[in-house]
Amino acid sequence: MSTRNVHVVGTGTIGEPLIGLLTSLKDELRLDRISFHKRTPLLTDRSKVVNLLKRGAHLAVDADAHQGFVDLGIKPELETHEALEQASVVIDCTPSNVGLANKAELYQKYMANTAGFIAQGSEFGFGKMYARGINDAALIPGEDRFIQVVSCNTHNLALLVDLIALQGAGPENLNTARFLCIRRSNDISQDGSFVPAPQVGTHTDEFGSHHARDAYHLFKTLKYDFSNTLFSSAMKVNSQYMHTIWFSVLVEKPTTQEEILQRFVECDRAAITYKMSANAVFSFGRDYGHYGRLLNETVLVVPSLAVRNKGREIVGFCFTPQDGNSLLSSISAAAWLMDPEGYNKQVQCLRKYFFDEV
Repeated sequence: MSTRNVHVVGTGTIGEPLIGLLTSLKDELRLDRISFHKRTPLLTDRSKVVNLLKRGAHLAVDADAHQGFVDLGIKPELETHEALEQASVVIDCTPSNVGLANKAELYQKYMANTAGFIAQGSEFGFGKMYARGINDAALIPGEDRFIQVVSCNTHNLALLVDLIALQGAGPENLNTARFLCIRRSNDISQDGSFVPAPQVGTHTDEFGSHHARDAYHLFKTLKYDFSNTLFSSAMKVNSQYMHTIWFSVLVEKPTTQEEILQRFVECDRAAITYKMSANAVFSFGRDYGHYGRLLNETVLVVPSLAVRNKGREIVGFCFTPQDGNSLLSSISAAAWLMDPEGYNKQVQCLRKYFFDEV
């Protein structure tokens, strides 16, 4: 593409660090401009917007909100329609289901000028599901113009299936996979939705929670049929640190603890840790990650790893670098939309935020 402009819609827990990451890697990703949309002029958000502008991002607002930003001392550079019209790729980071509404009401109008649109994990039905390193081969240039980056826990779950069961053996090696997603209440940047005590979720269909269902659809893009194979449960705990996943994967081909651990060590999207608490891993991400986030898709807790039932059942715990793996896949998908042949080389600049060990 002659012009490579990325427009981010939303400045929340994914949008803000995504804009920051794009501006930090603008040259490496060969981007011309990073713009972002902010809907409401809020005094409490002024510092965030000002600092994103200082990093080199360009603010786009709705026409009726323009004066409100000016009153806050912020001068928008673009109106919403201008940013969308000039964007090579649009990445929607709005709250749940807003992305689907934006697709119907806005994005369909700008398809002539835009290579593609990306939404986050809660927007089921937005487009082809995607997780970096899992189903890149399923993306079809010119056809997949709407892409849904799966949720952070679905990233983790899918990579566990891939590393434990599929690598070197194929989909027929997976017998069953069970997961318990122990989720944090909310992000440390959020004031609402905190739970005072553990709160269990419901099982809505044959997959349990949406995490296994989304992983099923993700692998289905590779023509793998894992119906009656994947099942997940979810619960929230009164913590703001990290999601944790307990897993039990049953395979057909016997394996060893050493072999499984070696696969995690060799995978750049996976990290290992000997830390046993979420706060210790979270603290590492705060000190060394981007905006406090690790971009790895999973962090395996090595002391928790066990292989039982004559080498056919692999059990353990891992932490989910929430938002971080979504940032990774969002940038990878954007680069793919702009350059399907050369994107893999471009996104290697993200490796600085991958860690072998935490």
